Amino acid sequence: MKRTHSNLIVFILVVVLSGWLGVILDSVLPEQPGGDSLGMGIWLLLPMLTAIIIILATKISWKEIGFRPNFKGNMKWYLTSILIFPIVTAIILLVGRITGWIDTSALDLKHFVGVFASTLIVGVIKNVFEETVWRGYLTSQLLKTNLNDWKLYLIVGLVWGSWHIPYYMMFLPEADMLVVLPVSRVLFSIVAIINMTCWSVMFIELYRITKSIWPCVILHTVEDALINPLVISGYISIASGKEIIISPITGIITSAFYLAIGFGLRKARIREAAIVSPD
Repeated sequence: MKRTHSNLIVFILVVVLSGWLGVILDSVLPEQPGGDSLGMGIWLLLPMLTAIIIILATKISWKEIGFRPNFKGNMKWYLTSILIFPIVTAIILLVGRITGWIDTSALDLKHFVGVFASTLIVGVIKNVFEETVWRGYLTSQLLKTNLNDWKLYLIVGLVWGSWHIPYYMMFLPEADMLVVLPVSRVLFSIVAIINMTCWSVMFIELYRITKSIWPCVILHTVEDALINPLVISGYISIASGKEIIISPITGIITSAFYLAIGFGLRKARIREAAIVSPD
């Protein structure tokens, strides 16, 4: 148990510091290309490499990480992981149209489907690594420490969110940030961390109920391919001042939906566990 705690502390420190090490590197290397710098590469790779090194050094099994797909008995959860973001996004767009807060006149579905499909391919590769880190390693090892669910959600969400702080503060192009939420970088970071903490409940519960990272990979990939281009690429526009309420990415209403879905998944996991172990 002590070794698990020590490894988690090392991992979390690397996660929190990796982006800032990248920022320092970029500051001393001239003519770094925007959005594709060595510093950003360090931010992306260090947590993954650290998790893999710890997994190999401590001989954590890939089964424990959740690398097996575990299709048997879990197909409904795979379907759930595919549908969560499209259904919630459709509801948000409908509410936005009714209230007049979201303009979808620029949404060319045929063109958007092409963008969505092409983004999926790249996203799967990226998110295999991300979900191995956040769910496969971090969540599985925190579960060994017997944390209650609420602390688990909070720690994973805060670590996941803290890793993004250097990205939001330094790497993210300002134009992309402002189209999502027109606020300062500091406030954007705070909102994003709260948002990710809400989302973490869904990801953690899908991981726990299936004992596999793959539904989380699907969920994460669909999210990246759907809501990010929808907003950032201008397929929809949100009325000024309403972004914090109804944005498909950072809106309060949107986050409330995902939090409710996460709690629903938690309830389903507990119910299934009770059926398996009636005692």
